[in-house]
Amino acid sequence: MIGKVMGWLSQFFKSKKKTIKLGIYGPPNSGKTTLANKICQDWLGQDMGSVSSIAHETREIQIKEQISIKSKDGRELMFNLVDTPGIATRIDYEDFIKSGMTEGKAKKRAKEATRGVIDAIKWLDEMDVVLVVLDSATDPYSQVNITIIGNLAARNIPVLIVANKVDLRKANMKKVQAAFPQYEVVGISAKYGKNINEFYESLFNLAGR
Repeated sequence: MIGKVMGWLSQFFKSKKKTIKLGIYGPPNSGKTTLANKICQDWLGQDMGSVSSIAHETREIQIKEQISIKSKDGRELMFNLVDTPGIATRIDYEDFIKSGMTEGKAKKRAKEATRGVIDAIKWLDEMDVVLVVLDSATDPYSQVNITIIGNLAARNIPVLIVANKVDLRKANMKKVQAAFPQYEVVGISAKYGKNINEFYESLFNLAGR
C-alpha cells in the first residue's frame, strides 16, 4: 500500500503542478483548526480561524493560499491549506443546548454544521494530499474515523494521520497506529507545538519534495 502511494506521489509531483491543495480533515474537536493555526502562524504569522471547546466551531471551508514551508535541508513545499468542518455521522441540536446555547442558536449551529459536513465531503475530490487529525486521547476505532479513512482510500488520496493532543495523559499514539497501519502516523500537540518539526518533515516526505 505504501509503495503504491509513494509511486502515485512520484508521478504526481513530476507534473507541472507547483502548488498542491492540502486538506485538513477529522472529527469535531480533534484539533484541526488548532493545527491549521499553528501552520499559518509558523509560516504566515497569522491565524487560520477561531477555535472553541464546543464542537463544530468551524462550519465552513476555510482556505489560506500560497503557504510556503521549508525543510532543514532546503526543500520547499508550496500549498493551499484547506481547513474543513469536523466530520460527524450525527449532529443533534440538543447537544449544543447542553453546552449552554439557546434552542434557536443550537438549531442554527446544527443546520450549519450539517451543511459543513456535506461540503467537506464534496471537497475531497479537490484534494491532492490530506491530513487526518485525530484526538490521540480518544478511541480511534470510531464510525466517523473509519468513514473518513474509507472515503480517502476510495479516492486514492495520499494521507498523513496526525495523532494530536499527545500532551494529554490518556493519549495513546500506538492505538492510533494500530487502527490505521496502512498510513504513517505522527504524534503532535498542535496547541503546544510539541513534535511540530517532526510533523513538517513527515509532510515533506509524504509530498515527495
